Amino acid sequence: MVKRELSDIKIESDSLMLSECYGMLLFANKFNSREIVFKTDNEYIAKRFEFLLMSLYRPIIEKSRDKSKSKLNKFTLIVPDECKTIYESLGHSPRDLKLRINRANIGDENSYSAFLRGVFLSCGSVTDPEKSYHLELSVSHKTLAENLIHLINEVEVFNFNPKLASRKGGYIVYLKGNSDICDFLAYIGAGNSVMSIIETSAYKEMINKINRKQNSELANIKKKADASAKQILAIKKIIDVKGIDYLNGDLKSVALLRLENPEMSLKELGENLTPQISRSGVNHRLEKIFKIANSL
Repeated sequence: MVKRELSDIKIESDSLMLSECYGMLLFANKFNSREIVFKTDNEYIAKRFEFLLMSLYRPIIEKSRDKSKSKLNKFTLIVPDECKTIYESLGHSPRDLKLRINRANIGDENSYSAFLRGVFLSCGSVTDPEKSYHLELSVSHKTLAENLIHLINEVEVFNFNPKLASRKGGYIVYLKGNSDICDFLAYIGAGNSVMSIIETSAYKEMINKINRKQNSELANIKKKADASAKQILAIKKIIDVKGIDYLNGDLKSVALLRLENPEMSLKELGENLTPQISRSGVNHRLEKIFKIANSL
């Protein structure tokens, strides 16, 4: 859903188009002076990549689609010729030992947003907010991953805190937490998706509050039930050993009321006595009953 929304964004200028295309190329499956290979399982991204390349360079693009359900990458786009021309036009040289982000292709703040949109379309993913909050960008080279983190940290309008981890011979730049993910997606243009995440987050928080309240109420009910059961056991012990009249009038009235109403709270017991007494008064009498039962 996020990638479809990003793929439909209209590009306002050639410089923004270049920045987004550069982000997609730089983090594609292969990008060097000999070959450009872009693979995706998303049809909208494949069309976006083709549109950007054709708008800027008009190269020959070989397209293939793997319809096998077992294959993750269903769309493959290959530039058989002009790889060196495109590669060098973006400020890279075949002699470069490591692939790095060339800042000359990313100008102002708007270009940062377009570039990161291209990066996300090329190698990004975000989890379903129904399950968790996690956004990651999969990068093949550590230097490139570190360059990316440095660039994201330069975005002044948001205080992102991307992390780096290694995975299966590659590297993952990732964001965790609903706020950071929403800010990042909003920054690269996925406003509708952000609203969907916020709605899901609000719903989850509401459900969590209800569950916490229910769990708290159940815990209180269990606590009251356990206390009532212990009080009844103590009273029955006194009755079995000495009889109910062993208790004086005040203690006897509380004991009989508890036996008849095991579900009542201490406050309710106090309100049903004649004369009425406070919760602490009921508790004080029950503690005396416990001492008598323990002494028998």
